[in-house]
Formats: sequence, C-alpha cells, structure tokens
Amino acid sequence: MRLLSIILITPALLFCSCSEPNQAESNPPAESPDSWNVQDVTPVDAQKLLADNKEVRVLDVRTPEEYAEGHIAGAVNVDFKSPDFAENVAKLDKNTTYIVHCRSGKRSTNSLPILKENNFGTVYHLNKGFNAWKEAGMLTAP
Repeated sequence: MRLLSIILITPALLFCSCSEPNQAESNPPAESPDSWNVQDVTPVDAQKLLADNKEVRVLDVRTPEEYAEGHIAGAVNVDFKSPDFAENVAKLDKNTTYIVHCRSGKRSTNSLPILKENNFGTVYHLNKGFNAWKEAGMLTAP
C-alpha cells in the first residue's frame, strides 16, 4: 500500500515542481529585451550608413595587430580581448551611432552586452565582420 502511495504521489509532485518555473518564466522581465535594439548590417548597408551620415563611427573590436593589417577608414580600435575593454569602451561617446565589428562577428557579438550596459544609443553590427567587408570589395585603410 505504501509503495502504491509513493507511485501515485511522485508523479504529482514532479508535475507540480515542473510547472512552477514555467509560470515564473511567463512573467515579463522588468526590462524588455527589445528596449535596446542592435541591427545587423551587411557591408553594403554599412558603407551606405557611413556615406550618408558623417557622424556614424566604426568601432573595431579586433586586436591592434589585426587593426594594423587593415581596417575601415576612420575606425576606432578598442580590443575586445583586452582586460580593460569595458573601461575603454565606456570612454567613447554614447550618443554617437556606431557600426561595431571584429574579424568574423563573434567578438563584436560578444561586445554588444557591454555596449548595452554602458548605455550606448544606436548600434549597428557588421554581420560577418571585417572578413565580409573585404570580401565585398570595400575599401580598407592600411
């Protein structure tokens, strides 16, 4: 009889304990994930943004060595791999529109939460990074 009770009660307890987190997850977060928007752009889109608005800046988060091998003209280089990346990026003008990129997109994607945390306004993400920029035949600075 005791075994039968355990067999019947155990699934009920599991069901109740599994359903509570789902209820908590259905509550909306305090800050909507859409409250800060980053738009992925292609190299063509990025070039158009730069041509149409001289206030748009490029934030290159590659290493200084990568930057020295070639970069988008006028880009500001802040190395994502540097231990003081967050501190260095916090010094930038947060009201400026930025196009952020790295070599292939991973580091720049990982930099986005730091930009959000530092209250940067409009940010565009160069999809597939500097590699895509070069492959599209866009001009690079030495």
